[in-house]
Amino acid sequence: MNYNTMNKIITLTVNPAIDKSTSVDGIRPNSKLRCNIPVYEPGGGGINVSRVIQELGGTSLCMYMAGGPTGTHLQNQLTALNIVQQVIPISGWVRENLAVTDTKNNEQYRFGMPGPIVEESEWKSALMQLDTVLSENDFLVVSGSLCPGMPVDFFAKVSKIAKKNKAKYILDTSGEALIKGANEGVYLLKPNLGELATLCGINEISYVELESVAKNFLKNNPCEILVISMGPQGAMIVSNNEVNYIKAPIVFQKSTIGAGDSMVAGMVLALAQEKSISDMASYGVACGTAATMTEGTQLCKKKDVDKLNKWIIENSETSRKFKINKY
Repeated sequence: MNYNTMNKIITLTVNPAIDKSTSVDGIRPNSKLRCNIPVYEPGGGGINVSRVIQELGGTSLCMYMAGGPTGTHLQNQLTALNIVQQVIPISGWVRENLAVTDTKNNEQYRFGMPGPIVEESEWKSALMQLDTVLSENDFLVVSGSLCPGMPVDFFAKVSKIAKKNKAKYILDTSGEALIKGANEGVYLLKPNLGELATLCGINEISYVELESVAKNFLKNNPCEILVISMGPQGAMIVSNNEVNYIKAPIVFQKSTIGAGDSMVAGMVLALAQEKSISDMASYGVACGTAATMTEGTQLCKKKDVDKLNKWIIENSETSRKFKINKY
């Protein structure tokens, strides 16, 4: 699918990153640790979504804010991946995140940096560029965190632009930025249990009450589809007062980095291809699960996604009857 077609996919990342991953034979304090050769990959929520869409055979327009030598590095990496991109220039340097795996116990330590300070003129430029790009029925995926200096209601401002252009807005973030963005209106949200609790203004959600809480949220908020990510247990999908459970296949996990972004990418690609909501959710779970099978900061691989999606489809009756384990 070409990004110039009617149902094109646009991703927006306002706090991208260079994701650096390495491994070491044992992590000990106050010692010089000899790491293996690091791997550098483009990162940040929306960028990860565009990378996965590319891996799955789709196309998107990847918009992101970037500056400094690390921003140039990021742009070069995405160019090498043949991802269509639109850079929104800023003066600050793109951040670098670090993931270190201890090979003695396979435990991974993840260090996320805050990102550069963004000036008002810079984030306003992002909104103006987005307004010129969006068209009716486009899918807009905004994923990841805000940079320091950006208003907490930035994603709500994005929602207004999406509504103005009649685009379908998919938001994947957290905290107050998620609340304000969701309150302004979205097409699809993919919260985990903690994020759903935040959206609903409660401390926690028990498995027993999850279904009723989700239904009530959709009834009282401007959101059409709610996909609740439950990690290795799969996902619950709520739309039009219908509830479906998708059970995730059991796999050997190597890293959970990018699993949520992979899930979002699979879902939006399926939606752009006019798949049903249940097929969308199944494909999303397959992508999210496949991402956990790769090492470091790598995302899902198409061959793994295809195998897992086949398993989910073949076990769809089990998935529909699947109930969350209560503990």
